[in-house]
Amino acid sequence: MKKVFFYSIALCMAVALTSCKTTKDSAYKKAYEKAKAAEQAQPVQQEVATVAPVQTQPVQPQTVDTENVSVRQEDGLTVVSGRGLSNYSVVVGSFSMKANAEGLQQTLKAAGYEAQIAYNAARNMYRVVASTFVDKASAVASRNQFRDKYPDAWLLYQK
Repeated sequence: MKKVFFYSIALCMAVALTSCKTTKDSAYKKAYEKAKAAEQAQPVQQEVATVAPVQTQPVQPQTVDTENVSVRQEDGLTVVSGRGLSNYSVVVGSFSMKANAEGLQQTLKAAGYEAQIAYNAARNMYRVVASTFVDKASAVASRNQFRDKYPDAWLLYQK
């Protein structure tokens, strides 16, 4: 008895849902035909865009205030992979696992950078160095460029 009741309810719902579909389809079809007729009745007007000439201005060199830039100093760094570090280095990643540091190093090398890995035994951290410089101004400029892709990039000073 329960089965017959559920089957009859399911049949009624199926009939009710399928009967509404034709009403929606016909309403959409009528609206489409009306819009199409209105589009064909109106003449097409083309707009002509007016473009102002481009005026170029000379590029002013940006001066970087290196006095207020923070620099971390870490002693006891050993280069694990790379040619060696200069006084100022741009660090784009710090990892406790060497494999993670090597992965970022490979990504940077594929992008054309001479990435290096330095190990800080006191903190048990592998530092991925994207670039290294003798002077602070060059290192700050490089760090600012890397911050577009690596927002946590920072400067490392090593004597």
